[in-house]
Amino acid sequence: MDPVASARRCRGCGSIDLSPVLDLGMVPAADYFPPATSPVGLAETAHPLRMDRCAPCGLAQLAEDDTRAEEPRGIEPAALRDQAADAVARVAKAGLLQGKTVREFGSPHGGTWVPLLTERGFAATDEVGDVVLDCFGLMHEPDQRAAVAERAAATAPDGLLLIQFHSLATIVAGGQWNALRHGHFAYYSLSALSRLLAAAGMSITTAWQFDLYGGTVLVAARHGTHPLDAAAREIRSQETEYTEYAAVRSLQQAADGHAEVLRRWLTRHAAQGDRIFAYGAASRAVALFSLAGVDRGLIAAVADASPAKQGRRMPGTDVPIIAPAELVAARPDLVLLTLPDLLPEVRARYPELDGCWIVDDPADSTVKGG
Repeated sequence: MDPVASARRCRGCGSIDLSPVLDLGMVPAADYFPPATSPVGLAETAHPLRMDRCAPCGLAQLAEDDTRAEEPRGIEPAALRDQAADAVARVAKAGLLQGKTVREFGSPHGGTWVPLLTERGFAATDEVGDVVLDCFGLMHEPDQRAAVAERAAATAPDGLLLIQFHSLATIVAGGQWNALRHGHFAYYSLSALSRLLAAAGMSITTAWQFDLYGGTVLVAARHGTHPLDAAAREIRSQETEYTEYAAVRSLQQAADGHAEVLRRWLTRHAAQGDRIFAYGAASRAVALFSLAGVDRGLIAAVADASPAKQGRRMPGTDVPIIAPAELVAARPDLVLLTLPDLLPEVRARYPELDGCWIVDDPADSTVKGG
């Protein structure tokens, strides 16, 4: 049981002034992929999934989580590896990679930036580091205030803390409602993260934006009070219109519309006799499949490169997860890509599927040829 949620207090500031902005009702756990041969039970689809927003600090957050983290380890996409290299290069170019040691707070989804630092002469440590890394790790912590304090304590007095996150402004502007999932406890704006860091005695000095996931932000923070530079001020200014209550509340309409459009699209093609598969057994596809009522009559199978997911099924459905080689061999008519960032990678890796790719796009509640 999630202790912070049970108290119904903000995960960041402790306020009780929380308002729901997105409620997906009862859905399957996002990180439990059952064996393909197991039946779908009612209890499997009985987990509440809601996003709240704290009025005082602006932190968007998972309201509660009654699931247990059991997600099979995925394969790190090339897009994520490329972005990590780009990010470290930008930080180095800014002259901020100083010191000798690096510590990383990892993400349960895998991936690491440590080799990118060790090849620059840093030594990895589990103690206090001159550079502390957190790439999509912080959001997995139920107690956000304590988690930020832990990262601050791990950063040397003159050290640098780097935190990367999927921007709440991007999520709202792009209608990316399916970013909400079990195990992801916080969704950040620069302003909300600044408040969390301030409570731990740190402040953001600069920030960078990347195209990953439609809009990812990397912040650099130091101990003490420092002014935001021009780059960080610009990001904060851009996000304002998308992080207020009414704007974040628009995610509800995006979710309802997206699920309905996908259901109609799948039903139409199934009626035409098209053999539809999907690629990417991603956690963000779990709620979408549930809301859209997806079953094997609409999507024959979902391919995924992770061996740990193959032989399982999509939560709450009878749709099996298969290896990419099986997808190619099946010669599908259409392949729904659940993660748009993967399109360049899968196009290059599976040329046999040219002309089959359909990109699921929550931004305008459509599915598009890719």
